[in-house]
Amino acid sequence: MTFVVIDACIRCKYTDCVEVCPVDCFYEGENMLVIHPDECIDCGVCEPECPIEAILPDTEKGAEKWVEINRKYAEQWPNITLQKSPMPEAEEMKNKKGKFETDFSEKPGEGD
Repeated sequence: MTFVVIDACIRCKYTDCVEVCPVDCFYEGENMLVIHPDECIDCGVCEPECPIEAILPDTEKGAEKWVEINRKYAEQWPNITLQKSPMPEAEEMKNKKGKFETDFSEKPGEGD
């Protein structure tokens, strides 16, 4: 099992989760984070840290597609281990639905 980041993270990018990860398996895109599913040790410490509930175990309904999305971009984006400020629009975007189709960016973030 692994944990995955879902589209709720897009254009929010709260990074509270990255500092608690004992294996540094978070990767940063321009407007969201992902977890490398092969590096995640399923400890679960990141899940309660996300203020918008954008982290789920891969056993949750609908999480299957996110495993592959997380894997794909974790292999392309830089690693992030330090907390940063959320995106400026995070508060207004946190409840928006369907963000992957309308707001997702494949561009990498800055990393640490």
